[in-house]
Amino acid sequence: QLQASGGGLVQAGGSLRLSCVASGRTLSSYVMGWFRQAPGKEGEFVAAIRQSGSTTDYADSVKGRFTISRDNAKNTLYLQMNSLKPEDTAVYYCAARSGYELFRELFGYDYWGQGTQVTVSS
Repeated sequence: QLQASGGGLVQAGGSLRLSCVASGRTLSSYVMGWFRQAPGKEGEFVAAIRQSGSTTDYADSVKGRFTISRDNAKNTLYLQMNSLKPEDTAVYYCAARSGYELFRELFGYDYWGQGTQVTVSS
């Protein structure tokens, strides 16, 4: 089970740090990803990270502003979000993927958290 937290309301230009804690699973076994879904839109890829944390991938829309990281000892995934924009407003989900390849498609992930709301005001 994956439990995401850390969302909230922030002004444009602000920062938030999302966390995703795994229970009943060993996070280090999985490629992990963050996705988001804005109202009326399809879910979209945000970032992904390999098991060791050495390799990451980002959507162009967040590159340079967001940082994905993981602490396998704490069984926790993070997403540091800086310079937030109103268009970043969405429900953010963490997901786990078996295998070793970074993947940007939703269907490639096996386990999903419940989501945490991020709202950025202008």
